[in-house]
Amino acid sequence: MIDLDALDSPEKLKQAFEVFNQLSQTLTASYRELENQVARLNRELAAARSERLKTLTEKEQLANKLQRLLEALPGGVVVIDADGVVAECNPAAVQLLGEPLLGQRWDDIVARSFAAGCDNPHERRLKNGRIVSLSARSLGDAPGQIVLLTDISEMRVLQDLVDQHKRLSAMGEMVASMAHQVRTPLSAAMLYASQLGSPRLDEIQRRRFSRKILERLRHLERQVNDMLIFAREGRFVTDRIRVGDFLRRLHDAAEPHFAGTGVRLEIGSDCDDEVFMGNAEALSGALLNLLTNALEALGGRGRVRVRAELADPQTLCLTVSDDGPGISPEVRARIFEPFYTTRPNGTGLGLAVVDGIVKAHGGRVRCDSEPGKGATFRICLPLAVQPLPLASGRDFQTRQVAM
Repeated sequence: MIDLDALDSPEKLKQAFEVFNQLSQTLTASYRELENQVARLNRELAAARSERLKTLTEKEQLANKLQRLLEALPGGVVVIDADGVVAECNPAAVQLLGEPLLGQRWDDIVARSFAAGCDNPHERRLKNGRIVSLSARSLGDAPGQIVLLTDISEMRVLQDLVDQHKRLSAMGEMVASMAHQVRTPLSAAMLYASQLGSPRLDEIQRRRFSRKILERLRHLERQVNDMLIFAREGRFVTDRIRVGDFLRRLHDAAEPHFAGTGVRLEIGSDCDDEVFMGNAEALSGALLNLLTNALEALGGRGRVRVRAELADPQTLCLTVSDDGPGISPEVRARIFEPFYTTRPNGTGLGLAVVDGIVKAHGGRVRCDSEPGKGATFRICLPLAVQPLPLASGRDFQTRQVAM
């Protein structure tokens, strides 16, 4: 507050006006500075708003582009949230699986649209007859999954035609060599059988001839089975198979072949309760092919081992190994080719059948061997998706057949 009584002289009044002018100038400068700051902030805000609008526009354009791409994709895309509900899908998925999809539980869609049974966990048949390839991925940090469905029906038809053509060509080769392959063991069996009625044979000779006949007939049976499986084009009725039960079945089938040979068979597992999809008869036949090959390679002494183990949580590996003479790299490179054999009385179908059966089950087979260091055949098969209740009875942990 200004004391007016103190301004009684011109000098003091002049000083008061000077102070007032200074304050007025300071206030004016401050106001101008404030205006400048407000203007600068307005410009920055406008720039930020413009940049944000540009970013939102770009994101909207990108979202629209991605949406158009999603709608244009020939394969089905289904996004499933953390609750198992379809949050998004494209027209291709709707065309494959039918409506409704959005807002539906994925389990209900699977039950509604997919045919029962699953020979291959990566391929499923729909109830409308189409065959789709399935793959699923997580959404990164976000909960849920994205499922990709590819219609492979036409590709499967073309592949079947190609396979059929190859098999017809191979069957022509097989028919050409069939007479010789069957005649040799059959003639030997008939010769031994004709001698059984001779009164000059003692009991020891009769048993020896009977054993020879049985060997020739088993050889014939193996050849016929190989040819039947090869001609079947690898199509089998599949079921859920428990590893322990499968190994017991394999042991029962292999035991007569090893009896009295001097070769020891060992079968072991650390995953008896795991379950895989397959045809037990076809797979045990494939393993038996490998076992009899190993038995012949050992020549009456040594050991053959079968081991079942998990290569990873989704893959079962069945390993057949021996300590025989091994296989050369040249032979190993062609070992799974139909009609390729290094044995005078072989058909060349045994390992081709093994390869075909394993592939028909969605698996793969590999041979590792070096001359003089034995051979190992490793069959990898996909496990079943759902666990099987534990089977009763004893498990197949380790079993040895010493002959």
